Amino acid sequence: MLTRKERYSHVLAWFAENMRNAKSELNFRNPYELLVAVMLSAQCTDKRVNQVTPALFERYPDVFSLANGSEEEILKYINSVSYPNAKAQHLLQMAQIVAEKCDGIIPSTMDALTSLPGVGRKTANVMLAVAFGKPAMPVDTHVFRVSHRVGLAEEAKNPLQTEMILRQYIPEEILSDAHHWLLLHGRYVCTALAPKCEECGIREYCKEFKE
Repeated sequence: MLTRKERYSHVLAWFAENMRNAKSELNFRNPYELLVAVMLSAQCTDKRVNQVTPALFERYPDVFSLANGSEEEILKYINSVSYPNAKAQHLLQMAQIVAEKCDGIIPSTMDALTSLPGVGRKTANVMLAVAFGKPAMPVDTHVFRVSHRVGLAEEAKNPLQTEMILRQYIPEEILSDAHHWLLLHGRYVCTALAPKCEECGIREYCKEFKE
């Protein structure tokens, strides 16, 4: 029977060896584009977001142009994503605040990011990890599911509890990489309905598989 510390050690070592180039699947060129993409990705696939953003960024290449847009026009570009009306409103409000209060510079702290409309803790953590290279652990449905099944954070009842447990056991210097490892593993192997246990490289360390 593995201890939790041993399980973390084995799982992280396998990921580090086999998923060295794991990164965000969202297409972006700067923090502004990443923030817009992550806001659009809530309850929506990265693939769909990547289909929408090229035209959106051509029309609104920076925060200032987006801040001068309108909900109606933004909606035309994003109407194929989930919850487009709310997202159009949040994108406009976010851009106006960043343009007016931050000189057009996307903030790089948790408190400042989560004060923006449409930006929750997960989105802020993605920005910290991916845009700004800070140690962070965004917990989405994939990270939550894998952490629970494998036994990394089985007692966690919500994303925040999962994040706190993962941060406790994962070294800070690989925390952001570990986010991508868990997310991509959940997206392609440890899927919600039919997990591909037969091709899972960490199954021998997985609590649910062993049971």
